[in-house]
Amino acid sequence: MRHRLLPTSRLLALRIPRMESMGKDSQKRPPAAHTPLVPGALLALILAAGCHHAILVDTAPLDDAGMSYDSIQQAKSLNVTAAEVAELAKARQGGLSDANCVKMLRIFRAKGQSFTDGGTIAGLIRAGIDEPTVLELASLNQLGFASGELEAMRLAGLSNETILEVARHHAEGKSVLSGASLAGLKNAGLRDSTLLELSRRGVPDSQAAAIIAVRRRGSNDQEILRYFTGS
Repeated sequence: MRHRLLPTSRLLALRIPRMESMGKDSQKRPPAAHTPLVPGALLALILAAGCHHAILVDTAPLDDAGMSYDSIQQAKSLNVTAAEVAELAKARQGGLSDANCVKMLRIFRAKGQSFTDGGTIAGLIRAGIDEPTVLELASLNQLGFASGELEAMRLAGLSNETILEVARHHAEGKSVLSGASLAGLKNAGLRDSTLLELSRRGVPDSQAAAIIAVRRRGSNDQEILRYFTGS
């Protein structure tokens, strides 16, 4: 049995309706809905947002040390750390006022350093060094400079001004009489104003013995200042 071949025009007529129907079906198809976030992705977004919040620091030690609510809030605004809270509590218990605790924290922030000298500050205040001097020592970055020597100088009766002058010279890398030498000169009878002036002049520690020798020969304070002009 032979099959008859259909003309090309007939074949095209049979195919066109099928293509048209496919076009109409595609037009009626609704747009795909947006894929919802899976729970894991949503959790990741929440955790990422939480990373921007500051870590809570327990400031109860400051409250226990007697610091006021307002001062604690100021410390928090400076992003005080848990370690710094412990050091501030030491300083507060040692006698540093609320306002000066906050000032001290600001001094260390300005230098880009963490506050680590609460115990040192407490010792200086107990020795009798006043708070303005302690703050200035911190500004000079001299709290760590032989803090035991600074305490000894104050306990020996040397003035806050003389202690600060010695610290300034150390901060600048300049010569100055040591605390022990200044205490010896005070015991030899030199006035506080003379000791302060010798410190301001930067008289080196190597001349301490000569000053005491001149004093023992009967020279008064004015004569000693005339003999020892410093650097």
